[in-house]
Amino acid sequence: MKQGIHPDYVLTAVRCSCGNEFTTRGTQSEIRVELCNQCHPFYTGKQKLVDSGGRVERYKQRYAKTQAKQDAAKQDAARK
Repeated sequence: MKQGIHPDYVLTAVRCSCGNEFTTRGTQSEIRVELCNQCHPFYTGKQKLVDSGGRVERYKQRYAKTQAKQDAAKQDAARK
């Protein structure tokens, strides 16, 4: 193998969004992940909604706006 072209292989701290932390080896010193074996639905057997890119939160916000508009329309109709 050629010398000097490969990245360093160092201890890596892996941190999950659920709070789980563990160490392994890799080319980066720190890795942040969204899912690990402690919180992934496949390994835990519990159903969990995995939100990628905030899609669920955006849907909930849109739904709340729609509900507010519908409620306001019903109140206006009831006043007339």
